[in-house]
Amino acid sequence: MNVNLPIHTFSLVARDPETGDLGIAVASKFLAVGFVVPWAKAGVGAVATQSYVNPRFGPTGLALMEAGAGPEDILAVFARNDPDLAKRQFGYVLASGESLSYTGPECHGWAGGRWGPGYAAQGNLLVGPEVVEALEHTFLSRTDLTFPERLLEALLQADRAGGDKRGRQSAALLVVGEGKGYGGMERWIDLRVDDHPDPVLELQRLLGIHRLLFGAGEPARPLSPEEILWLQTLLTRQGHYTGPISGAWDEATEQAFTTLIGMENLEERYQGGPALDEVALRYLKEKFA
Repeated sequence: MNVNLPIHTFSLVARDPETGDLGIAVASKFLAVGFVVPWAKAGVGAVATQSYVNPRFGPTGLALMEAGAGPEDILAVFARNDPDLAKRQFGYVLASGESLSYTGPECHGWAGGRWGPGYAAQGNLLVGPEVVEALEHTFLSRTDLTFPERLLEALLQADRAGGDKRGRQSAALLVVGEGKGYGGMERWIDLRVDDHPDPVLELQRLLGIHRLLFGAGEPARPLSPEEILWLQTLLTRQGHYTGPISGAWDEATEQAFTTLIGMENLEERYQGGPALDEVALRYLKEKFA
């Protein structure tokens, strides 16, 4: 295999010890880094392949994990089948939490990685080792954050520590979990910033939008008569409702409200009836104030 696509970058591959979710956060001075580097399969593992990328390492690594191979076994297969291994860099974490980070001796400096139970952090063409150290330290210390936010905070701190010494261009976040994605898919979060002056910060903004639209799980609460009155007024103004503005919930109000919820892409948050979670309700009030 002679694949020579240089992607000099820094990445964090990790497993959430509480949920078993797997994720990769990556940034680079490279267009659309999320298209090549991150690979993951729920219940199996996650891989980041970078430097002079061999994209086969993603699907091959996951297949080996699924077949029961351990970290050193996977490395041995890569080494046996890739004569250019010295140019490669990759990190992977198995569903068990076992991990490994590899940096070939021909990767452009500064290059290196750190790994431990449940994570692998690596980078090449960086300003120095402080970038990978920031990835590791932030991920291990920010246990107050939920898993996707923790991955992105680690990426942000690594970026602010210097990141890719050529500058910034793209970033990506991939998180998988059994049944957590839209419509029950395992691909829960798949966000990419392909070309931006501050891609990691932009990625955090996109994660906030994702949480709003797909963050089902916050408990819905009953809407008060005053809130129903406000909604009926709004629905009338938007042309969805022609019934009485009474503050009483009825079938016409629900049909109109379902239309509005769908237009705002909030259908994952609404389960029917006169009830809604606080995040979605606050969004509607702020947008249509």
